[in-house]
Amino acid sequence: MVDTAEEPVVLNPRERVLRAAAELLAEQGRAALSTRAVSAAAGMQQPALYRLFGDKDGLLDALAGYAFEEYLRDKHAVGTTDDPVEDLRRGWDLHVEFGLTSPALYVLMYGEARFGANSPAGQEAADILRGLVSRVARTGRLRMSVERAATLIGATGVGLVLTLIAMPPAERDMEIVTIAREATLRAILTDAPAPGDDSLTSRAVALREALGDNAPGLSATERALLTEWLDRIAATS
Repeated sequence: MVDTAEEPVVLNPRERVLRAAAELLAEQGRAALSTRAVSAAAGMQQPALYRLFGDKDGLLDALAGYAFEEYLRDKHAVGTTDDPVEDLRRGWDLHVEFGLTSPALYVLMYGEARFGANSPAGQEAADILRGLVSRVARTGRLRMSVERAATLIGATGVGLVLTLIAMPPAERDMEIVTIAREATLRAILTDAPAPGDDSLTSRAVALREALGDNAPGLSATERALLTEWLDRIAATS
């Protein structure tokens, strides 16, 4: 008989530590993440852990990056549609779902962030959000700059999820998720543009995103100046 059982996945030491730390965090909470406990769970000595991560802060930063990578796998799986506004809604809902199903990881990612400690995966998550907002901008429906809109969406979503995590599940008013999402979208969006619409701000934002780094016929200095003018118009909303 042929053995069709799958071979066990062999993790490298770094992955083994991060998986062990994530499991400890999910099962026992933040207080369980001592270097001694994580080392024991990963089946290695503490000096080996310090060689991999430097210190406990290095371990926590790496764990936050590991959590972001898990989050990004879900984000990439969702993909995009032909409706950029609906994609923003789906991205918001996915963000909330991840936070409420993995609360300990979420608090580590967003509730304990330290200045200058953003992981590559964390930056990719921010870039995905900016990309979704940029798609909306190119339709002429954004009433403010892409940067301001992305910051507003991110800050509102994170604050909402952290607030819900702090509440007992039975006391959570989940309708707030939709209320907050739609209020945020109303704040950043204009109505679908009608023929002859002369909204200067939305046009400036759309042109800024359409140009990107490509403005044929302009020198680098002229391109920078045009970008600055468009950003200033977009910031007047």
